[in-house]
Amino acid sequence: MLGPVALIQGSSRGLGLQFCKHVLKNKTPAVVIATCRDPDGAAELRNLGAAHPGRLTVLRLDVTREEDIRRASEQVKESFGRLDLIINAAAMLHPSGKGETSLRDVSAQGIISTLTTNTVGPLVMAKYFAPLLQKGGGSFGQQPPEKAKQHSGVLANITAKVGSIGDNGLGGWYSYRMSKAALNMATRNLSIELGRSRPKVVCVSLHPGTVNTDLSRQYHKNVPKDKLFSSEHSVNCLMSIIDTLNIEKSGKAYNWDGTELPW
Repeated sequence: MLGPVALIQGSSRGLGLQFCKHVLKNKTPAVVIATCRDPDGAAELRNLGAAHPGRLTVLRLDVTREEDIRRASEQVKESFGRLDLIINAAAMLHPSGKGETSLRDVSAQGIISTLTTNTVGPLVMAKYFAPLLQKGGGSFGQQPPEKAKQHSGVLANITAKVGSIGDNGLGGWYSYRMSKAALNMATRNLSIELGRSRPKVVCVSLHPGTVNTDLSRQYHKNVPKDKLFSSEHSVNCLMSIIDTLNIEKSGKAYNWDGTELPW
């Protein structure tokens, strides 16, 4: 019998790769579908698959290309028939690799590129994969018996605290902040629509903390050591949140420590 099925979008490195490792290690007999733009160049994913034979499937998916997303959804439907968890992990700070510090640094193309990867991609993922989440068995997220049938799958979008409008006191990083704020709105919208489905799908935004990955590494010198997390620690925290999700928690954003993040 097929175990829980998790799809990790953006899994060739960083948080996405660590989510794959965590599920394979801690969620036996769960299987993982790992998507990335260039499977041929994803050496760590290949090694991970070799270490867990039969439990990792790697699919080519560029989250900025709707046709890639549609094709991948058809492959998953044919091979697995359902999903229990989707994590949208792929993200970019800015095409230049630097957050804009002032209006002088803003460009239309920079904003469009960042929004396409960070916001549009996860929303289009939901468009094609939500029907498979509605067929899930609620395997990710623990509920007491009276709530066991309240939801099927879980959709988790990786957000960032800098995307919180209520928390923004510093400004800057226009593209990245805007993309994550818009992603939070998409999560909220999805929670309403998919919360009406039968069965319901839980939709949340998750902030991983400041993680020692390539995305923002050049800014880490100003981060206190106890606030700079390894990918492993961050993913352990986020999976602990996912494990306790139920339909009442849908449509919200959560920090790595489980506290609610203001919009």
